Amino acid sequence: MEAIAITDETALARFAALIRDRLAALDEDDRLGKDGQAVVSLDQQSVGRLSRMDALQSQAMAKAAQGRRDAQKRGLRAALQRIEEGEFGYCDDCGDAIAPARLELDPTATRCMSCASG
Repeated sequence: MEAIAITDETALARFAALIRDRLAALDEDDRLGKDGQAVVSLDQQSVGRLSRMDALQSQAMAKAAQGRRDAQKRGLRAALQRIEEGEFGYCDDCGDAIAPARLELDPTATRCMSCASG
C-alpha cells in the first residue's frame, strides 16, 4: 500500500495542532513531575532507611520519566520544524511519503514502514 504525501495545508495545520497539543501535555507532565525529582533528604531522624531508599528509587524513576519526556519533546519540535520546511511526512531514507495513519499515531516518525522495518 503506497502512502499519499501530505501536501494539503489543512492536513498540515491539523498535524501541527496535534503536535502542539502533545507538547503542551508534556509540559504539564513536566510541571507535575517536578516534586518527584526533588533532592531526597538524608536525615535518618525524620525518615527510616527503607523509606529513604523508596524515595531515592522514586526520584530515579521521576528523572527517567523526565528524560523520556524531553526526548519526546525534541522529536515533536523537530516534526514542527519539518512542517515549516515542507519536509513533514517524507521518509528520511527513501524520500517516499509516510502513511498519514502512521503520522497520526507518531508524528515524530521520520521513516516509512518499509524503511523502518528494514
